Amino acid sequence: MKAGFLVTTGDPLTAAELASEAEAAGWDGVFYWDGVAIPDVEIYDPWVVMAGMAMRTERVRLGAIVTPPSRRRPWKLARETMTLDRLSNGRLVLPVGLGALDDGAFGNVGEPTEARIRAELLDESLAILEGLWSGEAYGHEGRHYRFGPMTFRPTPVQRPRIPVWVVGAWPIERSVRRALRFDGVLPQTSDPAQIRALAAFIAERRPSAPGDRPFEIVVEGTTPLEAARASAAVRPLAEAGATWWIESDWTGATVDSLRRRIEAGPPIADDDR
Repeated sequence: MKAGFLVTTGDPLTAAELASEAEAAGWDGVFYWDGVAIPDVEIYDPWVVMAGMAMRTERVRLGAIVTPPSRRRPWKLARETMTLDRLSNGRLVLPVGLGALDDGAFGNVGEPTEARIRAELLDESLAILEGLWSGEAYGHEGRHYRFGPMTFRPTPVQRPRIPVWVVGAWPIERSVRRALRFDGVLPQTSDPAQIRALAAFIAERRPSAPGDRPFEIVVEGTTPLEAARASAAVRPLAEAGATWWIESDWTGATVDSLRRRIEAGPPIADDDR
């Protein structure tokens, strides 16, 4: 089980510093978040912030939890992600979902809010990303997007694509099936029994083949600073089949509290990793 840290507050320079500190403390990934206009919240562009993180680190995975492609032009997203994958030498992961509607950059600016439409846009966007990341001529004819062949060069470092993690509302199987076409799932549960059932569902529906990337089950939450208690909190999830733990404090975190948790180290014992 790998451990990532989600930077939920702080300006871009501070976020880059925290990423460097997390790498030094042994974390496997450092993540930011994707928002535009949430009341009373200071927000910075995730791609600019992650570029700063990439320049201050060498090893950790990077990503924004989560990006909603339904409000982004997929060809622009293809360029942003490819560029960041190149800048980080192949360390980007792309977590995606429908997005949270408390962000004013949905209904307030005329973006679709109906879940069905956002899901359709997500599916088309993922197809477009794969097509443009390929480096071959790609055109698209869908319900929402239509364009003639374009060739995007260079390609991302990672092949055949940048890893994509998809939000899936387990135990709703239909919600998870989209994720099975890609590289990981964020199941929106931290219940070990639910994670075990999800892992069994994935093993049945998506058997691994030689050479395949491992399929990631990504769980979020918070753990105590004390190492033994932190390890005890996540061990049942690792045993149930979770492959990533993302330390995510969304409730009143400060830069100082994030730094203290980073310095305490990942909540996962070496023999669990």
